[in-house]
Amino acid sequence: MKQTNSLEKEQKINQLLKSQPAGTVYLTSWLTKNGFSTQLLNRYKKSGWLYSIGTGAWMRVGEKPTYQGAIYALQKQANFSIHIGGKTALSLLGKMHYLELNTQQIVLFGSSNENLPTWFTNYNWGFKVIYYSTSFLPEKLGIQSLEENMFNLKISNSIRALMECLYLSPKKQQLLECYEIMEGLNNLRPKQAQDLLEQCKSIKVKRLFLYIAEKSGHSWFKYINLESINIGKGKRSLAKNGVYIPNYGITVPKELAEYE
Repeated sequence: MKQTNSLEKEQKINQLLKSQPAGTVYLTSWLTKNGFSTQLLNRYKKSGWLYSIGTGAWMRVGEKPTYQGAIYALQKQANFSIHIGGKTALSLLGKMHYLELNTQQIVLFGSSNENLPTWFTNYNWGFKVIYYSTSFLPEKLGIQSLEENMFNLKISNSIRALMECLYLSPKKQQLLECYEIMEGLNNLRPKQAQDLLEQCKSIKVKRLFLYIAEKSGHSWFKYINLESINIGKGKRSLAKNGVYIPNYGITVPKELAEYE
């Protein structure tokens, strides 16, 4: 009877693991929800079915974890809002001339109440992972799916990704580069931009986005309803000895203001 029960368990976990794409990381929390205790998982480890890549995370023996498989697990198994964002998202969407991975880093964003688990941050992915925890935009707004290395991942669309870049500016992201990205967004959907601008909680991001959008001269900008976007009051300085833009109450770097 014990042998039959053990065989059923083996068949069950085999089916469960096969239900996910190859290279998926398996979270202990997800496995236990599906009927596999930590004790049982350790038994599978001894039997050569699974191996641990850190506390709370497992892999099938014979497979190596990928960052895509790790993000997939966080999104699908843990229901995190953590997603590929900023310049990495723009690169994967073909909106930049080079892939962010070429600079040996990827950028992730998640809600202010979410942190990357220790197993993720401690694992050597072969490049730097930069994670920003913030709720300046709603979790699901401006998020799309992208097929990446067999995984269907949640990723920022080009508008949200640019706003994430602006959120990091000017200290962690050059404003001139943000403008160059904006120049390439000539087919942007004004309704998507409108929704994100109206629900964005960062005054800095909204002012900068509207300024570089207007400066870029794209035809879609005239469809943006500025009256329904709250850009706050008072002046904001984003550069020393910069140029003041009265329409948006911001001081920007001289090289951006004079860029043509």
